[in-house]
Amino acid sequence: MRTVRAIVATVALSLFIAPPVSVQAQDMAAAIQARYEKLGSFTADFEQTLTHKESGSVEKRQGKLLFKKPLLIRWQTASPHEETLVVTGKEIWNYLPEEDVAYRYPPSLVQDSRSIIQVITGQAALNKDFEVKPEGKEGGLSKLRLFPKEPAPQMVEAIIWVEPETGYIRRANILDFYGNGNEILFTRFTPDVSIKASEFTFTPPKGVEVEDRIESKVPEKELFQ
Repeated sequence: MRTVRAIVATVALSLFIAPPVSVQAQDMAAAIQARYEKLGSFTADFEQTLTHKESGSVEKRQGKLLFKKPLLIRWQTASPHEETLVVTGKEIWNYLPEEDVAYRYPPSLVQDSRSIIQVITGQAALNKDFEVKPEGKEGGLSKLRLFPKEPAPQMVEAIIWVEPETGYIRRANILDFYGNGNEILFTRFTPDVSIKASEFTFTPPKGVEVEDRIESKVPEKELFQ
């Protein structure tokens, strides 16, 4: 009887000490969002890995990301294919030098929590729009799996790796409806830096064809891929 009582007491104590996973997840998500609420801007170098499930192909890219609140973005891919994406509250520009074309889209295309840019800039509403599941640590980073409460073709699941000391997201992998992956790894991350306003403006170079899709709700391709 004494042994049974000891087991019961041990279980009860463990339940008291370790909060349920759901509580841990909510606390971790809240801590991440609290950190990003205080963050005004950042610059980052990134490595991007695009995985196509059906063909098994893998494409790697490198580039630079500039971010400033509320949602000003400059995404510059240098290798292997140049691409520039500039996001403001008025419009999105997607410039593809190799194709000699620049597309103009409405900003609403990236204002959804399920867009990759919302996730990697820490602007996604984690506690509101996702079920969050902690998965321990990997490479010194806290690992969280996110399930959108309302899945969309561009995101049915996401994984983020967070620096436990700072609360900053250093890596993210977005999985779409078809099982394709879009992983971003920040190789350099500098928070709260001064960024010139001119970085978030774009004027199509002379001679470049401009496709104005400002009235379109869906781009020709997923942005930031």
